[in-house]
Amino acid sequence: MNSILFFLTPKAMCTYLYDDYTIRQALEKMEGAGYSAIPILNRRGEYRGTLTEGDLLWALKNLCYLDLRQAEARRLVEVPRRKDYVPVRITASMHDLVSRASGQNFVPVVDDYGSFIGIITRKAIIQYCCEQLFPED
Repeated sequence: MNSILFFLTPKAMCTYLYDDYTIRQALEKMEGAGYSAIPILNRRGEYRGTLTEGDLLWALKNLCYLDLRQAEARRLVEVPRRKDYVPVRITASMHDLVSRASGQNFVPVVDDYGSFIGIITRKAIIQYCCEQLFPED
């Protein structure tokens, strides 16, 4: 396996947020999708980071004072994030991919210009490894 593209969930099939969304828009999108972490892009399609449920919780407490009306006025760029998921380039090796996936639920994938092209889930990598290790199961 030379290409990580085999594992890619393309951008068109991903849930993501734009960095100019309000905190309330992000809450609603995360609730609808049911994910605990979602990539953040700018309007040019460049990967900007990852928003987690915990990031939103602390933003509601510290920026919005637990008032959802204030969450409509605050943008995601104002939300401090504890940890961004580190992306890989489309040309990354399997070693780099597995290394990143060990500490994140998914790995964002960017092209040579930093544009977000999709994600690779840890689940997809584990399934592939199981098929390679236990082919007759």
